[in-house]
Amino acid sequence: MSKLKSLAGDTLLYGLGNMVPRLLNFLLFPLHTKFFDTESYGVLTYLMSAVALLMVIYSFGMETAYFRFATKTGNENQTFRQAQTVVVLISVLLSVGILMAYQPIALYMGVGKNPEWIVWLVLIMFIDSVVIIPFARLRLQKKSIQFSIYKISNVVILTGLNFYFLYFNFDPATGIGYIILANLIANAFYLLFFAKTLLLWRPAWDKAISLNMLHYAYPIMLTGLAGMTNEFFSRLALKEWLPDNFYPGKTSEHAEGVLGGAYKFAVFMNLAVQAFRMAAEPFFFQQAGDKNSPTLFASVNHYFIIVCCIVLVGIGINTDVLKYIFLRRETYWEGLVIVPPLLMAYLLLGVYYNFSVWFKLKDKTYAGTVTTLIGLFVTLLGNYFLIPIMGYEGSAWTSLLCYATMAIVCYFWGKHHFPVPYRIVQDTAYLLSSFALVYAITTWVQLETFWVTTLVRNILFLASLAFVIYLERKQLKQFFFKATTAKN
Repeated sequence: MSKLKSLAGDTLLYGLGNMVPRLLNFLLFPLHTKFFDTESYGVLTYLMSAVALLMVIYSFGMETAYFRFATKTGNENQTFRQAQTVVVLISVLLSVGILMAYQPIALYMGVGKNPEWIVWLVLIMFIDSVVIIPFARLRLQKKSIQFSIYKISNVVILTGLNFYFLYFNFDPATGIGYIILANLIANAFYLLFFAKTLLLWRPAWDKAISLNMLHYAYPIMLTGLAGMTNEFFSRLALKEWLPDNFYPGKTSEHAEGVLGGAYKFAVFMNLAVQAFRMAAEPFFFQQAGDKNSPTLFASVNHYFIIVCCIVLVGIGINTDVLKYIFLRRETYWEGLVIVPPLLMAYLLLGVYYNFSVWFKLKDKTYAGTVTTLIGLFVTLLGNYFLIPIMGYEGSAWTSLLCYATMAIVCYFWGKHHFPVPYRIVQDTAYLLSSFALVYAITTWVQLETFWVTTLVRNILFLASLAFVIYLERKQLKQFFFKATTAKN
């Protein structure tokens, strides 16, 4: 239990480091929807999806490789220098290559009138990649408070810049370029935060170590690339595969904007998943040598699922309330129907992260590539067949099917290499019942007024939460009793 408490504490701190920035960023969404219509927001969604894909190549999986080799070799400083060298080298080559052709790229991506946006996005990606390994070092060294301060500071600056540009310096000709520029300026502060680390860093290349790290990392990069494709391909595919006039009188950019708006609600689940991943990845490596680690990992997955199911139900039944707060234009509301499957998709992605521990610990990272490629195949097939008949709803359900497939494949594959006694029956029951509860409550609880409906829905939510606490009472009692005893 002490190890679970340690992981929970780190997850909470990383959650603050990710949650506060993401929530601040989420609070910008009403501002963006006030100034930009769905088509403009669709262009921004398209550009940022491309950036997310490229960032996987920029980082090249070296973050996970750094964790693995720093704990395996015991020489953290040398491993840091090697990993940072690889990331910087790749980032320089990629950035120079894109900048040499930024104008044709701008034309291809439909922003030919503003080719400077491509330059700004390249600089954003370069800065992000340069600080990936320094951020990973903070995680390995359990400097979660420092990690959180840097992340929160970045988004405070970003929020201030957004308000300044849009309220006091807005020019329609620049449009969404203000959002990109604000991100660039805010990210530049990362260089200031890590100035000492970056100035003290010296390039290093040990042929044996570096090649081993690259051999370990490149399947993770391919996995990440396929994973990002799984996540963002649906947004890109809408532009190509949505039939003309599928939504009468509206363009594919409108559909992209609505889908992007719905994904903003899924950010709550993504926050939980990413906060957990930040704490869990180094934790798994550090606990790998413990003979009881399989049982520990099973417990971690179990409680992760419970917490995320609570998030799923809490957000899923309250979209009718949240839409008034975060969606300033009614044109975005039509996409709320896809929020529950998107929330479940991110939850299952988190389950996949838990199941994937086996191939990272066994140095069989190619398994992650194979599993994610299977997910990519599901993504391509699902979007190809479902977008023409369901529009963006097809994209959302495809995401859910993709991550469910990846989790199942990874679980059964891992059983033969690193058996973990996951509570499959109990965990699956939580997942299915939570998903069903969202649809049951939102479908059947439609009362005479909006506020009465909301009140009754949340009373049912609290009742379901109390039932979960009752089911888990023995473990919770042990958890809190030991925590109190330890303090005394």
